[in-house]
Amino acid sequence: MPRVSQAHLDARRQQIVDAARTRFADHGFAHTSMADIVTESGLSNGAIYRYFTSKEEIVIAVCEQGTEALPKALTAEAVAGFLEHVRTRARETHHARLVAQIYAEAAVSPPLAAVVQRQLAAMRAAIAELVPDSRRPRAAQIAEAFVALCVSYSLQLAIRGDLDPAPFTAALTAIING
Repeated sequence: MPRVSQAHLDARRQQIVDAARTRFADHGFAHTSMADIVTESGLSNGAIYRYFTSKEEIVIAVCEQGTEALPKALTAEAVAGFLEHVRTRARETHHARLVAQIYAEAAVSPPLAAVVQRQLAAMRAAIAELVPDSRRPRAAQIAEAFVALCVSYSLQLAIRGDLDPAPFTAALTAIING
């Protein structure tokens, strides 16, 4: 029997993660079964279970791949662009709804909480590196507030729908500039 390439295995695993992401965003974790993921992916039960032993493992895989394109600078324009990107993803792929569900699930799943904590720490560290020299002594506080407000914006998009990022941009700019 010919061996399947690693690229093929990686593509199948990604197919499952993508299918699960779509189902979770549209229907939630609680209302998505493994059978739903099988249907959405177009693969067989055996194919799914070859890569994942449980829905929780799939949730973790979805979360591990979730990264947000942070701004490249902490200017008003860069922050506005970042929040508009978050808004667009919420509108086009229901990403904000997925994030809200991940946070809720992380509250009761220690393995998922560990992934979310690592991601939040990485975001805070990345933002702290962008803090202007004049504000460097407060870089950790600025990064903490920045990430908290961005998470809040995402969660509000999940609940309130298409939400203007302008007030959040103004608040983040005020935090950055002191």
